Amino acid sequence: MFKMTSLAMGSAAIAATLIAGAVQAAPMDEARTHFQAIASGDVAAIMHGYADQTQFLWVGGPLDGTYSTHESIQGVWGKFAKSQGPLKLTVDDIEQAANPKGATVSANVLFKGKADIKVRYILTYRNDKIVNEVWQIDPKLKVAAH
Repeated sequence: MFKMTSLAMGSAAIAATLIAGAVQAAPMDEARTHFQAIASGDVAAIMHGYADQTQFLWVGGPLDGTYSTHESIQGVWGKFAKSQGPLKLTVDDIEQAANPKGATVSANVLFKGKADIKVRYILTYRNDKIVNEVWQIDPKLKVAAH
């Protein structure tokens, strides 16, 4: 019969917590990478984060609409990148909620270029890929300068 000492049990619990924390941190890092790809206008990098079936809701502005195929999502990001060029990025109030089935990342994001584009962003991840994206233009959004 195997007996685990309290030291071994404590070490195992700490290791499990660290592993879970590393796994849960990944969507927030992926979201930051996604935002940076948008700011740089790198459509291929933006598209890398999507699952096969993603629902993308763009709320407000000239690209307002619902996009649900890779072709339509790639098309809207191509139009956005072409019209905006490279943008300066500020990410504020980024938060993540996660459980074993997936994670949601929300953030206030400022894309600064020809004009300020203030976006309340919500990304839902399953299996480390974006399955739902909400780009909510909000002119009154508060984004702290970093």
